[in-house]
Amino acid sequence: MKKFILKLIGILALIYAGLFAVFFFDLDGKFLYYVFEPFMVKHYDKMERQDNTVTPYEMKEDVMK
Repeated sequence: MKKFILKLIGILALIYAGLFAVFFFDLDGKFLYYVFEPFMVKHYDKMERQDNTVTPYEMKEDVMK
């Protein structure tokens, strides 16, 4: 039983150290800025969108309903 508890404490200590490193070095923010955001920008820049400048004013939806 003592061996199991020591292993569990060791595993939890490693998890805690890993999470602390992520927090301390802001690795989640760096991942979002350098990896995720450029991927999403490329994805959404390729999307086809309706040109709202050619839509007559009478055809636009009433958003104040």
